[in-house]
Amino acid sequence: MKQTKREDGTNGNNGTNGKILEKFRLFRYLFSFFIISSQIAAQTPSAVTAARIYRQSHEHEIIAEFASLLSIPNVASDTTNIRRNADLIFRMLEKRGVKTRLLEIPDAPPVVYGEINTPGAQRTIIFYVHYDGQPIEPQKWVGGEPFKPILRSASLEAGGKDIPYPAKGQNFDPEWRLYARSASDDKAPIIAILAALDALGASKIALTSNIKFFFEGEEEAGSPNLEKIVEKYRDLLGADAWLICDGPVDQTRRQQIYFGARGVTHLELTVYGPRRELHSGHYGNWAPNPAMMLARLLASMKDEDGRVLVKGFYEGIEPLSETEKRAFAEAPDNDAMLKRELGLGRSEGGGKRLIELINLPSLNIRGFSSASVGATARNVIPSTATASIDIRLVKGLDHRRSIDRVIEHIRAEGYHVVESDPPDIDDATRLKYPKVAKIVRQRGYNASRTPMDLEISQAVIRGIESAHGRVIKMPTLGGSVPLYVFTDFLKTPTIGIPIVNHDNNQHSANENIRLQNLWDGIETMAALLTMK
Repeated sequence: MKQTKREDGTNGNNGTNGKILEKFRLFRYLFSFFIISSQIAAQTPSAVTAARIYRQSHEHEIIAEFASLLSIPNVASDTTNIRRNADLIFRMLEKRGVKTRLLEIPDAPPVVYGEINTPGAQRTIIFYVHYDGQPIEPQKWVGGEPFKPILRSASLEAGGKDIPYPAKGQNFDPEWRLYARSASDDKAPIIAILAALDALGASKIALTSNIKFFFEGEEEAGSPNLEKIVEKYRDLLGADAWLICDGPVDQTRRQQIYFGARGVTHLELTVYGPRRELHSGHYGNWAPNPAMMLARLLASMKDEDGRVLVKGFYEGIEPLSETEKRAFAEAPDNDAMLKRELGLGRSEGGGKRLIELINLPSLNIRGFSSASVGATARNVIPSTATASIDIRLVKGLDHRRSIDRVIEHIRAEGYHVVESDPPDIDDATRLKYPKVAKIVRQRGYNASRTPMDLEISQAVIRGIESAHGRVIKMPTLGGSVPLYVFTDFLKTPTIGIPIVNHDNNQHSANENIRLQNLWDGIETMAALLTMK
């Protein structure tokens, strides 16, 4: 049978076969594309893997950069060195291609601010870290030099010894510790972020969000200027969430995320005895002893189980949601382990777990001073006794009202209360009232808490779990961070991403970081920078 030609040049009875052939060619093309894409994907590591591979081959550079930052004193009131810290961090960000500037107002440490705009990103996140540290007492540090980073083979409590840095080409043991002020609180997250950026850049892994950095310089001084800085630069600070990189991981060393932080406020309480110190033999049993008076007054504020007896102290607490209560149930019970670690024969709280108790307000004596002890002790009746008190707050409580309630309690104990900073109480007041107390209020701020069910909360959880598996979710961190500035002023959720070890001597002498926590922190930051 003779075949006829179609107008398109094909044989008429081969039209169906031609379509099949074209479909086959398309299938073969798509299949080849899939295979090639799969091979490329297999060659491109995940963000977490890329961070680990990069870190393993750049440990010396990471630690050297960390040590250079730790070597600069960073007490907020030391304006010269605080500026040196800010300048170095500025250069570190610029080195990574971050668009960087300083956010400044008069008489305040600068905030180091940076931006990375990611094409096509649908989300903006801000990483918050503070670069200032707690005041130091060099004589209490082993070695006496808080700003000279020292590598040790383990924690001092575990018998760690000073060791030299390993030779080039040799890795650092992950159980080694680096000792210096702010090694944990809070310069470690800065180095972790920078190393994560380096690792992602080396592997050409794209970020998934617009990124901003906000590195504050006076958090340990109570962030007295944070509101003013945020207000002045409000237009720069739009975001879907603030990621607060501060605080420790769980005591089990598992990664945790916290969705709130307690507020804090302070007061200084001074009780008065004789105008001058008196000989305890000549005047004992007659002149009231202010140290004893203050001890009784402080003891009246809490019972044996640690419950605060100040009237109204717990009134107004915002209840936890069902999701937050479930997080409690899922969290590990670390209490027995911690009692062994800390040498505690008992704990307060009437049987409640630590995780529950840090979601309640607390009243703590952070210092007590009267006359002298040890080698300088003398047989005297002191003239005054002073206690420094911190009050930790949870969502729903106001820091000003909390101090008011403590003052009302002091009055109810029979004291005439004078609220003033120095000068001291005058003689007329001492003679008029049997018991006199002076209160000096110090700055405070309220607690904040972000719901765990928000879309951004869930995205952060997924991102962190891609690096570390199932994480511990904490409604509130035990410590205090001024989250209220972001949640109340900017109306932006805050989520806490801690990376450091719980036994880091935070706020104390011999602060340190376990190196494995720093390594894990780099992977954590890489996961957040690329979270879906």
